[in-house]
Amino acid sequence: MTIQNPKPDELNSILAKAKRIAVVGLSDNPERTSYQVAKHMLDARYEIIPVNPKADQVFGIKSVGSLKDIEGHVDIVNVFRRSEFLLDVAKEAAEIKPDVFWAQLGLANEDAYDYLQKHGITVVMDRCIKVQHEQMINS
Repeated sequence: MTIQNPKPDELNSILAKAKRIAVVGLSDNPERTSYQVAKHMLDARYEIIPVNPKADQVFGIKSVGSLKDIEGHVDIVNVFRRSEFLLDVAKEAAEIKPDVFWAQLGLANEDAYDYLQKHGITVVMDRCIKVQHEQMINS
């Protein structure tokens, strides 16, 4: 199936309702895009859950090794992993049943998209959550 993202007003609705964002591949390096994007969302009062087995903590928040290590519901799984890893992340995400799987700008994988669709999870691919959030608050 061809990847079809929700329309901009639907994306805004997703961001307006969401509170907890698990960021897969969140780096503890302030120079990395994942750090900068997650910092923006943290500053916008979202709860950020760093998912990176190689980082002890990010922003003073203890990092978890995988999505399955998170307690409680996750609204958005925001992914900073290369496109070829998206299917594996999608399978793990389906186990915790987030509302939304959001692959960052430049990341897309049709197999992951199809898998998540079959599991009833809203999918966003090749879009920056920070850019969408800025558009939402400035509209």
